This record gives sequence, structure tokens and C-alpha cells, in this order.
Amino acid sequence: MKILVTGSSGLIGSEVVNYFAQRNHDVIGIDNNMRADFFGPDGDTRWNQKRLESSYINFTHFEIDIRNRNQVLQFIENQKPDVIVHTAAQPSHDLAAKRPFDDFDVNALGTFNLLESCRQFCLESPFIHLSTNKVYGDAPNTIQLKELETRWDFNDDNFINGISENFTIDQSKHSVFGASKLSADIMVQEYGRYFGMYTACLRGGCLTGPNHSGVELHGFLSYLIKTNLNGKLYKVFGYQGKQVRDNIHSYDVATFIDYFIQNPRKGEVYNIGGGKENSISILEAFKLVSSISGKEMKYEYLNQNREGDHICYYSDLTKIKEHFPMWKITKDIPTVFKEIIENWDKRK
Repeated sequence: MKILVTGSSGLIGSEVVNYFAQRNHDVIGIDNNMRADFFGPDGDTRWNQKRLESSYINFTHFEIDIRNRNQVLQFIENQKPDVIVHTAAQPSHDLAAKRPFDDFDVNALGTFNLLESCRQFCLESPFIHLSTNKVYGDAPNTIQLKELETRWDFNDDNFINGISENFTIDQSKHSVFGASKLSADIMVQEYGRYFGMYTACLRGGCLTGPNHSGVELHGFLSYLIKTNLNGKLYKVFGYQGKQVRDNIHSYDVATFIDYFIQNPRKGEVYNIGGGKENSISILEAFKLVSSISGKEMKYEYLNQNREGDHICYYSDLTKIKEHFPMWKITKDIPTVFKEIIENWDKRK
């Protein structure tokens, strides 16, 4: 197969390149290193691009800007990929509010450019879109919660397994980022339902892994671990540091994408994360990273939470496991931490 990966130098994109290139597929990646523009030198992903180019002769990088409609149309017409895995995005809440045009142009219009190009030139090719749990806005914060010693948790039996795909996406504060990603999410669903394309929206929890260029504005675990290793100060934004996220290793996302390609469906939505078992709060993450690195976590607490931020969120994996029973989470939280620590040490 010829597999196109957008955002191929990023966390999920590079993992998808690794996964399919190692299985002898032809992989073409498009990435113009917008993360360096968004986040400065710490967000630069050229190191990852070079790593992929030197590792796989069946991987080809293209410097394409998904906001450029004519460029995308021409590229898809020429390449006619068998699969499109769309991971490119502007990923930060805070940055979206400061640069709303760039955020919407990348997240919403860029996705639309790819979708329409796929419809015109490779209609039968599965289109897998990396969406986000932020499409639910801050509505998860309306669920009754209980405060435990180190975390918040749901105090409602309807959410004992977490947030499902049927949870409301309406009448809530999404952040500008969440709204642009929701725009893309709805369009990907519509191209599946209206045009009969094989599409999937993967509403990720905390996507993580060793190849993440984590920065304060994006990349929870990667940035937290880097801060600990470098002895820097980490800022906790509200909720007593007990806010909870479910974390999924980028490899486990790639394996699910493979299962979907083998048995594609039309206009589907899946919450993909670590689930309740792979959930962790900031305070718990501090304790775990210190136990592995041997370094004390330095942090300061700011009483103001981020706009639209979730207090507690973990994915209900019931639907995704029903549709794809062979797929499973293979990397637990301690394994994820150890891999990220090892990779940051290498990159120093």
C-alpha cells in the first residue's frame, strides 16, 4: 500500500510512519514544521523528519502546507494514496486564542482540503483523522465528581468507564482550538455519511510517546517529564493539580489505525485513549516521574485553570473494542514514562 501521513514529523505521524514503513509499505509524509512556527525551537520537529528519512528507504518526505488548497489537490491527484492518515494540526488551546486564523486554517480548512482532494482522486481510500476529546468542550465538567487524595474522578455510575462517543458536543465552551477541531471532526463524519467514504475520527485523550517535542502549551507528559529531567519549574493551572487525563502511547494509536484500514467503516467516531486504567493526575505524574528519574519535581501552583480545560477525562473504550476486538492497549503508564525519559536523555 501507499500510505500518506500528514504531520509526519509529529508524535502520532512519525509513529504511523515507523509502523507502516517497518511493514514494507510505501509511506509518503507531508510536514512543513509548523510546530517550530507555533512553539519556537523547542517545538521544532526537523530532528524527527531527519530520523525517519535516514531510517527508511520506503519513506519520502514532502514539504507541503495543507492550507494551500491547490497544492494539496495537485499532490493528491499525482500520488493517489491508498490510505490517508491525517495527524497534522495546530494542537494548543492557548495558542489558538492568540492565533485564531492560523488555528482554523490548519485544523478546519486544512482537513477540508485533504478530504475534498481524497473524494476527487481516491474516493475508496480510508481517511483516518486524528481528532481530539476537546470536541466535547467543557461539558465533561458538568458530570458529578468526587475529590480524592490525588485526583478527581467521576461520581456518576453512567460514567464508570469514562466518556463515550454519545456524549454531547453541543452547548459548551470548547476553546478556539476545540471548535476548529470539531469543525474538522464533523466534516470528516459528513464525507463518510454523505459521500460514502471510509472515514474515522479518532478523538484522542492524551496522546503521548517518546518522539513528542513537548512544550508548555502542548504535550502534557512529554513536557512534564522534560521539566523534571532538566530541574525546571512546572506550572500547575488550577484544580489543585488533581485534574485527570487518560494517556495512550502513539504505538497503540498506530496499531488501531492498522486495524481500521483492514476493516474500514464509513463516518465512524471513536474515543481513543488509555481508558481508566491508563489515567493519571498531575500530582500522580509528579510522583511517578520522580520515582523513576530520582529527581524532585519542582512546581508552582496557579489558581487559574485554563479556559475550557477538563477537570477529569478518560475515554470509554467500549465501542472501539466492540468494533475491533483484537485491538488493545499494550503500553501502561510506567512503560510510557520510562520510554519518554530514555528518549529525552538520548536527545540531549
